[in-house]
Amino acid sequence: MNTDRRRGPWRRLISSALPWIFVACVVAATNLPVRQWINWPWSRPVDSQAARDAEMVWKHAGNSAVHQPVDVIRTIDGDTFEARVHLSPRLEPITRIRLRGIDAPELKASCAQELRMAEAATGALRALLSEGGVMIFNIGPDKYAGRVVADVATRRTGNVSAAMLTAGYVRGYGGGHRNGWCANASEALPK
Repeated sequence: MNTDRRRGPWRRLISSALPWIFVACVVAATNLPVRQWINWPWSRPVDSQAARDAEMVWKHAGNSAVHQPVDVIRTIDGDTFEARVHLSPRLEPITRIRLRGIDAPELKASCAQELRMAEAATGALRALLSEGGVMIFNIGPDKYAGRVVADVATRRTGNVSAAMLTAGYVRGYGGGHRNGWCANASEALPK
């Protein structure tokens, strides 16, 4: 007796559909990162005061050449600080500002050398911001809610990111995947 007849029509149907089910699962899995840009009914947008303030800052930024004065509240790490942004006399949200175009070592370090480099970068950024007259421009949304990405200038430094790169505290970053700092930590220290 033929084994296909004993299986029945449902088993043949399932076995022929199995490759298509696999393909559909692969396609669905590759589209998962898109969920950040699609307003799914079951997803909740980040709704915090920090996220609303950051969105307000970059939406009111307007022209990328317009410089917005800020009061630095604290330095978070070598490429991020928190500040009060003076958009208008009655509109002064507080947000985190990530410096455009650079990546600093993380304070949540993977090795002791990265931690030393992160502390040095944080100190260097703090020193540059202490020059006063801090302004942000070319403001845009950051990939993390509650933060904007911007170019930063001080009274004496026209581009803080460029100064940090030149001094060797950070590396250039244009988005995407970043390699860790521990593999080449000994080469990356500023002189």
